[in-house]
Amino acid sequence: MFDKLEGLVDRLDTVLQELNDPDVASNQNRFRDLMKEQNDLTPIVEKYKEYKAEKQNIEDSLMLLEEETDEEMKELAKEELNESKANVERLEEELKILLIPKDPMDDKNIIVEMRAGAGGDEAGLFVADVARMYRSYAESKRWKVNTLSFNESGIGGFKELVFMVSGQGAYSRFKYESGVHRVQRIPATESGGRIHTSTITVAIMPEVEDVEVEIDMNDCKFDVFRASGNGGQCVNTTDSAVRLTHIPTGIVVSCQDEKSQLKNKDKALKVLRSRLYELEQQKAHDEEAAKRKSQIGTGDRSEKIRTYNYPQGRVTDHRIKLTLHKLDSIMNGDLDELIDSLTAADQAAKLSNMEEE
Repeated sequence: MFDKLEGLVDRLDTVLQELNDPDVASNQNRFRDLMKEQNDLTPIVEKYKEYKAEKQNIEDSLMLLEEETDEEMKELAKEELNESKANVERLEEELKILLIPKDPMDDKNIIVEMRAGAGGDEAGLFVADVARMYRSYAESKRWKVNTLSFNESGIGGFKELVFMVSGQGAYSRFKYESGVHRVQRIPATESGGRIHTSTITVAIMPEVEDVEVEIDMNDCKFDVFRASGNGGQCVNTTDSAVRLTHIPTGIVVSCQDEKSQLKNKDKALKVLRSRLYELEQQKAHDEEAAKRKSQIGTGDRSEKIRTYNYPQGRVTDHRIKLTLHKLDSIMNGDLDELIDSLTAADQAAKLSNMEEE
């Protein structure tokens, strides 16, 4: 591990030298790549320098204990020695986590697909509730949210809702949300006061570029239709909505949020590209799961990941067996404690696998 860290120190020095080169500064793509590498390397190198400083403190304290005759000074040296030893242990663990290979998709924008599952109208209402939760969380991070398509259920809910979250690190925070979300509550439509259980599915996909997933336009069929729902004067008056069918996979994407047919077509292609990428990732995920024990990851949309119990005011994440009695604040977008816990569990699983290998 320490050979690798020394190599990263040298690499950061090289990157900083290149960034000061006028020829590099005039090459926007190269400059951008080097700036990203600098941002990735700097936290690791700074943590490693902190680690080395604590190691040096240990040596200095040991030397002082050998040479010093004053008892008071010896006690101070012992205190510093114990503190530095504790810091070294902590920093070693932090460095191990920093050295876990970063998910190349972590900085990407995301496309969120939500669908009502079991529970009829109540499931559709919960789609709307969870969508509001995600929107509030995104807005707290100053990320932008754009609706791509929706299919309303008629009582304020959605059979299906697709939207994009744009912002640095969106995928890194949302990627653990894929799967089945279960809600237990008394529906607004229930006159007998009985608690119902309903489910929705969530799929989180990184937005991918043309170079990452190539689409043969000969494999695509486009249909246009008149948009429906609330959307301004052009809705219901022009054929601006687009339905895209990818013939080889049978994937169908509809977009009607924009007034422009061209813009809806562009959004539909973005969603298709992300769905195709997700298909490939799921294949790789299944193959990996067959080789090693399961990790906390982007998950499968058929896996029940979380329960929202309204009568008890609790939210339980089944993957890490975490229960929080703060349902109201979570539904208002306070997701950091959940996401931080999932991230920590994922890092621990990856560290364990790295050590086994």
